[in-house]
Amino acid sequence: MATQTQPMSQGGCAASGRDHAPIIVPLLNPIVRRLMRVGVPLGPNALLSVRGRKTGQLRTTPIAVVEIGGRRWVQSPYGEVNWVRNLRASGEGILTMGRRQEPVTAVSLTPEQTAAFFQDVLGPYIRRIPLGTLLIGMLGAREILTDPVGAAKRHPVFELHPRVVDVEATDTSTV
Repeated sequence: MATQTQPMSQGGCAASGRDHAPIIVPLLNPIVRRLMRVGVPLGPNALLSVRGRKTGQLRTTPIAVVEIGGRRWVQSPYGEVNWVRNLRASGEGILTMGRRQEPVTAVSLTPEQTAAFFQDVLGPYIRRIPLGTLLIGMLGAREILTDPVGAAKRHPVFELHPRVVDVEATDTSTV
């Protein structure tokens, strides 16, 4: 079943005091979304679709998924941007990897859990990736490696879990 989606905005403007992505991100996201929708692999990236907290429309943005030991997380290198606020409000979304869609629930980590995640999971993961430290610096999130406790206050993390969909509630073929 194909669902119409709108691109997610990456956040507010600096004048409003809201977090926002660098100007290049909203320019590249439509290209990245199209490539990913046709199955072009782009590293650990996936598409996350979440209902907008104000409009109720499904919004889709590319995100990096960290998968280690059967657990999965997503984090925002740009802080409290719109996809973060939408995911926090809805608590669920659809993760699309290649042509596979998976309904997921998202649990927001506390600042303490986030700091531990940055120090014990994400930091070592990034350091193992060729050019990983360079890439995280280019994203403006180098503090994840250098100051995990401080970064935890500015970079939200969610753990993703498979969401069980109630087939009876969604099946309209039987009357």
